[in-house]
Amino acid sequence: MSILNFLLGSIFGFSLFWVPVAHVVIVILFGFRMISVRRPVGVAIAWFLIVVLFPLVGISLYILIGERPVGRKLTRKIVRMDREYAAITEEMRKRYSSDRDLLPVEGRALSLLAQSKNGSPVIAGNKIELFTNSLDILQDFIDEINRAQKTLHLEFYIWALGGDADRVGEALITAAKRGVACRVLLDSLGSKEWFKSNWPKRFRNAGIQVTEALPIQIGRFQFRRADLRLHRKIFVIDNQIVWTGSMNMVDPRTFKQDSGVGEWVDAMVRIEGPVASQFELTFSFDWSVDNPKINHFNDVMPVPNPAEGKALAQEFSSGPVYRDDILYQVLLSAIMDAREELTITTPYFGPDDGLIQALMAAAGRGVKVTLIVPKLNDSTLVAWSSKSFYADLMSAGVNIAEFHGGLLHTKSLLIDKRIAIFGSVNFDQRSLRLNFEISLIVYNQEFCEKLETLIESYLAQSDMVDLKVWSKRPRWRVMLENAAHLASPLL
Repeated sequence: MSILNFLLGSIFGFSLFWVPVAHVVIVILFGFRMISVRRPVGVAIAWFLIVVLFPLVGISLYILIGERPVGRKLTRKIVRMDREYAAITEEMRKRYSSDRDLLPVEGRALSLLAQSKNGSPVIAGNKIELFTNSLDILQDFIDEINRAQKTLHLEFYIWALGGDADRVGEALITAAKRGVACRVLLDSLGSKEWFKSNWPKRFRNAGIQVTEALPIQIGRFQFRRADLRLHRKIFVIDNQIVWTGSMNMVDPRTFKQDSGVGEWVDAMVRIEGPVASQFELTFSFDWSVDNPKINHFNDVMPVPNPAEGKALAQEFSSGPVYRDDILYQVLLSAIMDAREELTITTPYFGPDDGLIQALMAAAGRGVKVTLIVPKLNDSTLVAWSSKSFYADLMSAGVNIAEFHGGLLHTKSLLIDKRIAIFGSVNFDQRSLRLNFEISLIVYNQEFCEKLETLIESYLAQSDMVDLKVWSKRPRWRVMLENAAHLASPLL
């Protein structure tokens, strides 16, 4: 101890006597912070334990990822623009108020909740197609770009280098040269390799506008949480057609081939009809927020598109700062509303106790609840943490299927084969609390049947987890899973 005292005294210039005093002061001040921000109990206890055991490391981590701020300057900008955006969405809700009467009874409460907090209303007259082959989807993107007449707006978490994703970039350059106005909005972290490449320069030289969303800036972590991400996948063509779903701008043959999980398995929807204007509006808002040259959201009300089909649908966006926690409320409501069957596909499963209890309660009241997750996952911590829920869920009657045909990346919720939530949302804390996400809620039996067929194909490539076999796994695995679970509130 005397040696440690000497070393600390030599390095920091004070006696070891003051170390426990400083420790106590740090813990007390941090405790007041936890009380003042009213964090969820599990999250608060986890952070408090880390700060007690490792005060300097704990405080540093908390500054980096402990809260959900996007920075004072950006927060002020979002709040200001959200007020301007509200006038447009309010007009939209008035314009399509009669479409709400077309909703099935079981979908009315969910739709109203999804449009609350300045959200988009349900709109009739949409044609929605489901696509499940990533290479075909990339070729469809190229075809859409080649047909575009006026505008091309792309918003993705990841644009990966190589393969057919590069062909999409070449098609964009060609479109821009023939006069199509192109805008590309990509997440700074997810697309970091793309931003380091020569693609941004090539795009700008061709007249394509490029914006980096939520850039990671060293020295600003004390003002902005470092890991808030733009996780949306939106591709709007001429404000008439929109693609959305789980797929990033990646070629599965070249993307993360060293992760040992196989090719990523995704699905997207192509939408024609008036709901496309809702996605265009969300893109415009995100573009305005993330573009430092824009100070106000002055976009006009999108021109209503002609009805292309019969599907009732609504765009559903969420994220920190604005529409805070609405995603959690919608998912919780969807689970509680299920009466017959509930199927979830997600690559990353890490809900909180509230959603776990809702799933168990649904199974307990006779709902057939099925969770489909990848057998192998590119996130080791998430994989171990998600398995810590298996025993409780299966004991309550929840069916768990592990997909072995690659990394299942499709994110969907199918409720009673009548309502579907489909998009970029993972069933984890990151999507629920931290990411800017986008989904499509569909109230159409024909689309739900197509999604059910896709889900059945996933189940055909999955192994059902057996509770009796699972309960016999080694004790060290149980300890590892539970240890990973302790970190889940902090992710």
